[in-house]
Amino acid sequence: MSPRGDTSGHQGMADAGRDTVGPLVLGAWDAFLERAGSVDLDRPTRLPGWRAHEVCVHLGLWADHAALPDLVASARAGGAGTAPDVDATNARVTAAHRNASREEVLAALRANRDATARYLTEEPPELDTAPAVAVVGRLPLLSVVLGQAYELAVHGLDLVPLGAPPPPPAVLQSGLAALADVTGALAARERVHGGATLATPEGGWAFAVDDRGWTVRRTPPGEVHGPVVEAAADLLLEAASGRVNPVTALARRRLRVHELGGLLALAPIVQSAPGIPGGPILALAAQTLGGVGGLLGRLRGRR
Repeated sequence: MSPRGDTSGHQGMADAGRDTVGPLVLGAWDAFLERAGSVDLDRPTRLPGWRAHEVCVHLGLWADHAALPDLVASARAGGAGTAPDVDATNARVTAAHRNASREEVLAALRANRDATARYLTEEPPELDTAPAVAVVGRLPLLSVVLGQAYELAVHGLDLVPLGAPPPPPAVLQSGLAALADVTGALAARERVHGGATLATPEGGWAFAVDDRGWTVRRTPPGEVHGPVVEAAADLLLEAASGRVNPVTALARRRLRVHELGGLLALAPIVQSAPGIPGGPILALAAQTLGGVGGLLGRLRGRR
C-alpha cells in the first residue's frame, strides 16, 4: 500500500514484517542505551544548545511525551490527525525535563525501548501496514517504528565526540535501511517514480518506486548500478541528517554520486517535506545539476 491508502501495492520495509524490522530497531536501541550510559550527559554536543542530556531526553518516553503510543493510536484511527511540529515538540520536551536526573533520563530511554519491544510482540500485525501520522506525514506504522533506527544511529554518532564508541556497523546499516524506506515512501506518496541506492563498502540499501508502491532491499558490497550515493555508512548518515555538508564531502571525494540525474528526479519530494531525512543529499542533486552555488542548510530540527 502506498501512503495514500492503496492496499494492493508494496509498502517498503513494512512488507518485510516484524521478523526483519524488529531486530534492526531493537539492536539500535540497545547500542544507543549502552553509549548513553557511557557519557557525561551534561557535556555539550555538536547540536547547538543541546547537551547529551537533551539528545537523550527527546528520545525518551515521558508522561508528557509518548511518541510511540501516540503513533499506535494514530494507526488505530486510520492515520487521522496532522503531522507534529518536530521543532516545537523537541523544545517543549527538553525544556520540561531540563533538570531531570541522569537516572530519570536513562530510565526514559529504556522505557521507550521497552515500548517498542511491546509493540513488536503484543500489537496485532495488521497495524504494521496501517497508516500513522509521523513527522513527515502518513507512513505505514512499521516504517515509522523502523525510523527510530535512523534517529538512534545519527544521535549515536552525536555522542562519539563525547567519548562514546561509534555505533556498530549493523546499527549504521539499520539507519540506512530506515533512510531508504522513508525516502521511498515519500516518493510513492508524491507519485515520483524512480529509486536510488545508499552504498557503503559493507553493502547498502536500495529503494524503488512505481505505481505499485515502493520496495526496499539490501544490496551487497560493490553493487553500484543506477542512481547511487556512495560513502562510508557513518558519512552517509551524517550527510543525510545535515551534520556533514554533502557538497563539501563530494568535493573531497569522500562521497560519490552515480547517475546524478536519477537523484534529481527524486528532489521534488524535498519540497513537500523539507525536513525529511536525506533532504540534503537530494538537494545536492538539484544544486549540482541546476548550477546553484552555496552551502546546504541543515535539516529543520534535530531528528
